Amino acid sequence: MTDVAAEKVLILDFGSQVTQLIARRLRENGVYCEIHPFAMADDKLAAFAPKAVILSGGPASVHEQASPRAPQKVFELGAPVLGICYGEQTMCAQLGGRVSPSDHREFGRAFLDITADCELFEGVWKKGQREQVWMSHGDRVDVLPPGFKVVGISDGAPFAAIADDARRFYGVQFHPEVVHTPHGTALLKNFTHRVAGCRGDWSMAAFKAQAIARARQQVGKGKVVLGLSGGVDSSVVAVLLHEAIGDQLTCIYVDTGLMRAGESEQVVGLFRDHYNIPLVHRDARALFLKKLAGVTDPEQKRKIIGATFIDVFDEEAHKIGGAEFLAQGTLYPDVIESVSFAGGPSVTIKSHHNVGGLPERMKLKLVEPLRELFKDEVRALGREMGLPEDIVKRHPFPGPGLAIRIPGEITRETLDVLRKADAIFIEEIRNAGLYDAIWQAFAVLLPVKTVGVMGDTRSYDRVCALRAVTSTDGMTADYYPFPHELLGRIATRIINEVKGINRVVYDVTSKPPGTIEWE
Repeated sequence: MTDVAAEKVLILDFGSQVTQLIARRLRENGVYCEIHPFAMADDKLAAFAPKAVILSGGPASVHEQASPRAPQKVFELGAPVLGICYGEQTMCAQLGGRVSPSDHREFGRAFLDITADCELFEGVWKKGQREQVWMSHGDRVDVLPPGFKVVGISDGAPFAAIADDARRFYGVQFHPEVVHTPHGTALLKNFTHRVAGCRGDWSMAAFKAQAIARARQQVGKGKVVLGLSGGVDSSVVAVLLHEAIGDQLTCIYVDTGLMRAGESEQVVGLFRDHYNIPLVHRDARALFLKKLAGVTDPEQKRKIIGATFIDVFDEEAHKIGGAEFLAQGTLYPDVIESVSFAGGPSVTIKSHHNVGGLPERMKLKLVEPLRELFKDEVRALGREMGLPEDIVKRHPFPGPGLAIRIPGEITRETLDVLRKADAIFIEEIRNAGLYDAIWQAFAVLLPVKTVGVMGDTRSYDRVCALRAVTSTDGMTADYYPFPHELLGRIATRIINEVKGINRVVYDVTSKPPGTIEWE
């Protein structure tokens, strides 16, 4: 079988909040890549055998003491190297150039004047052109290392793009990975395909075949249990493993009572009846409500939900007997965040997406077939596996579910109110044909009440907040600009049909690159 990751590009992370976007752009161009911390050991570098290396941006200043450096071996591998922002600066400093604080910092949109041609620019930019780019730097290169030439300048950076075609070393002060650099993806493709000679044949069909083969090899004749939530990640894992090992897989669906309207019935019907996958359905709604009674602190809620989920799951797994493996829908951003640049923006796994770890007492070995994939790649794999579109396109729904969308105490009544309002919101989005244009949408039941007049009586009821964001990668988010008529219709339906709500507001907050905390 052909190794789909035979041509690997290494991305060394210096802590930029958009490092993951570099990997996304390379994957989009059919090139397999991995992100590793900047302090990668020499033996691991050699074993990785990268086809090319990219040095990411980062928040440090090269001229400061103890600022991070790339392993010197990176420049001795014989592979092409591209330094981005801080990556360019540390490359220059390590190869004999100089970096100094700038009296003309550049943050945001800037313009690059192309002063010379080079292999990196071939077919994308030509000498004499002026191109929009995205800058984020307070330092600048002011002395080039031997062998380099200037190929692009900006108002604040006299060495905004540099090239050493002989050694295939390149540096850019701007960020080609963000959408604000219009030709940035083409530039990265030039680096991987033209400069590094990558074929760009990494595909989801090839990944599927290899993932199935790896799962069979890892599991052998052992039994596997999987906590199925109905979200795209666990659903894809379930179908992939069922194809790989058949009835050696048992899915456990823990009904926490914190799910959206109709989701429990859909999950059980699809996987037990349609796919004929062995499925345990545990109704634990009363237990979760009891555990959450009187709790208002959001972090405490998450911990309670996580611990209770694990207890229930562990109990059901023991009933099955003989399970050796636990399957999880771990994705590549989780892997990156767990080993990323110390102190960088991506170092902490967000608690609102994780309700608990794997307790040692379970003594199960992990099977994580999606750990090399980003979210949109998981969706592509789901289509490759033949999953229904309503599962593949389902909006992300964090493990704590509706509980983190009810600030304050969780009760059966507040859950019912929020579930009905949320269902109306999603139904109207679907009816308007907008569901697929939105990355995530949900309702929140705020812990405040307002006075309102409904009909001929005064009401004193809750406020419901609506949130909908767009995203291409799950790492940046902007609010969705609903037509006023649609928002009006949604608000009217919620107020008329959901007893306990008398006011609806829409959140128009945007989130910058690298921030995914929407709950």
